[in-house]
Amino acid sequence: MRDQVTSGNASVAYQPVDGQYFAKRGLRRYAGFWSLWVLGVGAVISGDFFGWNFGLAEGGFGGLAIATVIVATMYVGISYSISEMASMMPYAGGPYAFVRSALGPLWGYFTGLAASMEYILGTAVIVVGIGGYVGAIINSVFGIEVPLPIWWLVFFSVFVGINIIGVEASFKATMVTTFIALGMLCVFWIGAIPNFSWDLALNIEPEGSNSRFLPFGWLGIAQALPFAVWFFLAIEEVPFAAEESKDPQRDMPKAIMWAMLALIVVAVLTLTLGSGIATGAAGVGESEEPLILAFEAIFGEGIGSALLSFVALAGLVASFHAIIYAYGRNVFSLSRAGYLPKWISVTHADRQTPHRALLLGAAIGFVVALFIEYIPELFSGDVPVGAILLNMAVFGAVITYVTQMIAFVVLRRKMPSSERPYMSPVGIGGAIVATVIAVTTIIAMFFNADYLIAILGCVLVLIIGIVYFAVYSRKHLVRSPEEEYALSQTETA
Repeated sequence: MRDQVTSGNASVAYQPVDGQYFAKRGLRRYAGFWSLWVLGVGAVISGDFFGWNFGLAEGGFGGLAIATVIVATMYVGISYSISEMASMMPYAGGPYAFVRSALGPLWGYFTGLAASMEYILGTAVIVVGIGGYVGAIINSVFGIEVPLPIWWLVFFSVFVGINIIGVEASFKATMVTTFIALGMLCVFWIGAIPNFSWDLALNIEPEGSNSRFLPFGWLGIAQALPFAVWFFLAIEEVPFAAEESKDPQRDMPKAIMWAMLALIVVAVLTLTLGSGIATGAAGVGESEEPLILAFEAIFGEGIGSALLSFVALAGLVASFHAIIYAYGRNVFSLSRAGYLPKWISVTHADRQTPHRALLLGAAIGFVVALFIEYIPELFSGDVPVGAILLNMAVFGAVITYVTQMIAFVVLRRKMPSSERPYMSPVGIGGAIVATVIAVTTIIAMFFNADYLIAILGCVLVLIIGIVYFAVYSRKHLVRSPEEEYALSQTETA
């Protein structure tokens, strides 16, 4: 007998399940503060190795710098807000759980779907960057050219495999690669200081009467926003580890905020020093291997520079691995609750990892990257594959930011007496500022012709997802932990 409920914005039905249902969908607790901090930093760190630099081509140094300040402000508000909500709802659903409790099942599912787009396509962005780095290094050292999709397949196979092995292996691998990545960035910053030149940082020819600081004017700032997001995108994935954390209500808020502070420092150093060496902003803004350019400028061309660049892959790998973790838990939670087909959420019998969700997400990310790589005529032919995928991932991300910040405000008003082990010091004001910036970023993305087709493709996927919810999944939900919390709060409100 189904349990029919009208909740928030939708009439939904819950199917009864026995104890075996959740026994087959168990996760293992392992993570402490440092594991969560590393997850937050590691998920984002690739943004300092690849992706941010495309913003130079859109806004110049000044445009990207201003966009980064704006976006950092947004992420501070987001980080404080999700820290509070994660302490209220320490469940694997993360953003879906927050929005579900505040706005009902339709918006919760919509947010989870957008988050799936963010993280699955985020791994596609990073694997394209990894392929570019590895391909350039192997070609430089050995003179061998390997088709890029081969590298994509290799890295997907290896790191999805590590995620399937177990949560301990996942966090240990993230910790190792993240600290190596931070070490390589330190080498880059130290080496870049004596080679830095403001003439290089401002070497993009301005249009019309614009300055070299803002070569494309104020429009350049707007068009640089999605690339500035790449400096911080995925810091919000830490709540996905709630059910694998030893003490999520204490450790998670602290880990998120300390990770955010570290990422701001890293972004400022990378943007400033990375723009003013090698070929300068003009060349760096079009490169798919910006750190290779930097190391060649610092250490000269040759095997030594290639080896440093190879080690620097740790930054891309750290985020790749951490974001695979994120989409696995996000898809798992939506499936466990019945929003996606339930078979996806069955976890590995011995290792208690969501292996089906991990494999499915990797397959989708690989196919989308392959599609864009080999059918470029659907997009602007001279736009890098990584930049197209980046905009698609950012589009999914900023949608979740808007819905989560609205949820934060609603929860403060709707559930003022609910237990909150952590309270955001910037409160509703911080959430509103973050919402305004996120909405501005979404609007700006529709005005960049180079990526419009890709963004419209994302919109189409979201519409198809909503139709699936309306026709099928809303009638086949399960009282997962996220759903139980939302329903219990509704009943007591």
